[in-house]
This record gives sequence, C-alpha cells and structure tokens, in this order.
Amino acid sequence: MSQQTTNRAPARFVGCDVGKQHIVVFDSAGGKAFQIENRPRALAAFARSLDKDCLALCEATGGHEATLLEALAAAGIPAHRADARKVKAFIRSWGTLGKSDGIDARALARYGAERHEHLRRWSVPDRQRARLQALVRTRRDLVDERTAHNNRLGAPGGKIAAPYLKTLIACLERQILRIEADIQTLLADCEELDRCRRALTEINGIGPTTAATLIALMPELGTLTRRETAALAGLAPHPNQSGLTDGYRRTRGGRTEIKQALFLPALTAGRHHPTLSPFHKRMIQDGKKPIVAATAVMRRLIVIANAKIRDEFAHDSNLAA
Repeated sequence: MSQQTTNRAPARFVGCDVGKQHIVVFDSAGGKAFQIENRPRALAAFARSLDKDCLALCEATGGHEATLLEALAAAGIPAHRADARKVKAFIRSWGTLGKSDGIDARALARYGAERHEHLRRWSVPDRQRARLQALVRTRRDLVDERTAHNNRLGAPGGKIAAPYLKTLIACLERQILRIEADIQTLLADCEELDRCRRALTEINGIGPTTAATLIALMPELGTLTRRETAALAGLAPHPNQSGLTDGYRRTRGGRTEIKQALFLPALTAGRHHPTLSPFHKRMIQDGKKPIVAATAVMRRLIVIANAKIRDEFAHDSNLAA
C-alpha cells in the first residue's frame, strides 16, 4: 500500500470511529457527531457528501475500516488510517479518561487538525499485494496455532489429549504447506512482486517465507530512508538516558510483525552474512548483550532490504524519467 504525506492544509477534518455495524462520525465543519451504517451504499453516499479539501481519519480496526477507506478513495477524499496507540496517547494528553465512540471520533478529527502535515494519506492497495497480505497473515496464525498445540502436547498431562492434538497438528501442517505453496505461486505470477522476492532472497539470511512477509506487510520498502525503514519496522533505537544514567537504547513502536519475522533471519545473517557476521561478532566482543547485537543485525538487515528493492526498481524510474 502506498501512502504519501502532504503539506497542503485541509480545511475540514472528519473523524470516523469504526465499528462492525456502524461508524460514528465527527465533522469539524458542523461540530457534531452522527452515526452511519458500515455498509458500502451508505459509505459511498457519505464519501460523496464530503469536500475534497477535507481529511478523513479512522483507526485500524481489524479490517472493518476497509469499506470506508475504499469509499473515500473512490470519491477522491484524502484519508489517513491512524495508529490506535498514537490516538489513545493523544486523547490522554488532554487528561480525558472517558471512552466512547463520540469521544474517539472527535479525537480523530482533532488529531488530524494538529498533525495533518505528518500523516500519510491512504491509497487503495494493489489487489495482488492485498491477497498476499491475507495469505501471509493467515499462515502466521496457523503457525501460532500449531506452536500452541505442540506446547500443549509437551506439557504435563498432555498425553491424555495427545491423539486429538496430533490430529490437529497434522492438519495444520498440511494447511501451512498448502498456503506456502499458494504464496509462492502468487509471487511468481506477479512480475513486480516476483522481482521484490528475488531481490530480497539474494540477501544472506532472508528466505522465501521472510521475503513474502516483508513484501506483504511492509510494502513501503524501496521508498524509505534508512531511519524511516528502521522506525517503520520497530527497530529504531530510542535513548534511555536520565541524569548520569545512560542505559541501553530501546526499540519501540513500528510493526511488530516485521520485527518478529526478522529475528531468525538475523541470527542466520549474524553467522553467515559477509558484512553482518563480522559486525555481529564485534558487538559480542565489545560486551553487548546477545539480544542487543541481534537487534542491531535486524536493523541493518531491513535497511539492506530497503536498499535492495530501491535499486531493483531504480532502472525503471530512470527509464520513465
């Protein structure tokens, strides 16, 4: 999904608190909240009623916001899908402790009014990439479920339920293999995604599964700076200093799924990558904790991935220019 920031100041801000059945809307132009159905026809009519110089904001709500965002895009209305944690912190900064749909909708509108210069605009994701994202996330859920059943099987008392757990585990393993095959087929059938996959798998430590995860869940790769890449992946180090105490810098925020996907590849790269392996060894020799060294390798790995995809498509940009 491509997103862009803009310096143009919207004249109107519309906060949308999305629910499964309904959406509570606060429009800064009227200063009132109202409710609409979370249905395509109602949302299309709502989007057409807005001015193109407004900015609509909603939070990610497990996919229930997708129809709203698509309706806004079809009507040419700029929109931003906000990080719920940031909006929650924004609300608390006022001293507001209450929670309601109306409060959240109003907060989203105010959040847009104060932060619009730094908010990326949402655009309709590529259909193939959206399919890949669904498959990658489903595979992750199946793997998590398999791990949970294996842990239960190995726990005290697990023998009693062993026949049922083994059947479930075998079924999950078959489904994981099928979905992995479908992911690779989808990548091979789309030239752009296949080029991304080939570029990423050239990096020592990144295999087909990790490459598919990065392509699906971090589509911005290739368009970011080094710092933006690290921050978006949740691997940017933040200071941990107070007075005379200067502790380890910590990584916060970003996309947890990316950080999780890079952990094992970073361990492999720390042993076998021609430049990251010596870097990892130096950190360990300097007394850094293993997790700190691994995180540093993860950060460099995602920066290399961003550069790889950028370079892969740089020639196309030069031809277009």
